[in-house]
Amino acid sequence: MWLGSNRQLSQITISVIPLQLAIVRVSESARDLGIVLDCKLTMSEHVSALCLSCFYHLQQLRPVTRSLTPAAAQTVVQAFISCRLDHCNSLLYGISENLIRRVQSVQNAATRLLTGARCRDHISPVLRRLHWLPVRRRMDFKLVCLVHLSLAGQAPHYLAEDIHLVAAGLGRQLRSSTDRSCSVPRTYSRSGDRSFAAAGTRVWNSLTSSLRDEKTPFSELQMPAENTLVYC
Repeated sequence: MWLGSNRQLSQITISVIPLQLAIVRVSESARDLGIVLDCKLTMSEHVSALCLSCFYHLQQLRPVTRSLTPAAAQTVVQAFISCRLDHCNSLLYGISENLIRRVQSVQNAATRLLTGARCRDHISPVLRRLHWLPVRRRMDFKLVCLVHLSLAGQAPHYLAEDIHLVAAGLGRQLRSSTDRSCSVPRTYSRSGDRSFAAAGTRVWNSLTSSLRDEKTPFSELQMPAENTLVYC
């Protein structure tokens, strides 16, 4: 699969690659660990597959939840819907607004299934009552957790090597050394802006200094209070 922008892909004319006695055909998308990657990295095919799967399960869960207690129904919906929305959702950072709205519509449908809210009701208070972050905030939250683990030395090396504190290695005390700001790499494309090194550090730096503090327990990031993620 060739990866690139529309202009870059338009200049590639190779559609098959001979490999000894086999012929490898170029594909426009591929599935890896449950994520559908397209050649332009728009994540449109993944969003389509995600919405199709989630709405199917919501349809199957509708008659089931009527026989369950509210707590049990919420557990079932989180197991079948929320887990799918959260799976590798940091890869969706920076996608188009239209795709974000499609994913958000899944969460809205799950919320209305649990609470009985009408389509005309404003969904934000209902999400707040369930203690559910909206889709975009869940992406930011995942990035923040990954940066936190990287700074604590608990993330995989291929992630941790992209995160650096601003004052690291300067040998003198700076204001950024106390608030634990991360250096944001310079990028030259939209794909670069969506990379973990760029997106993760930007979202991390937008947190309040108290949340970036080294002594802040990871549990406070895992279970944010209603107004904790004020950076969003």
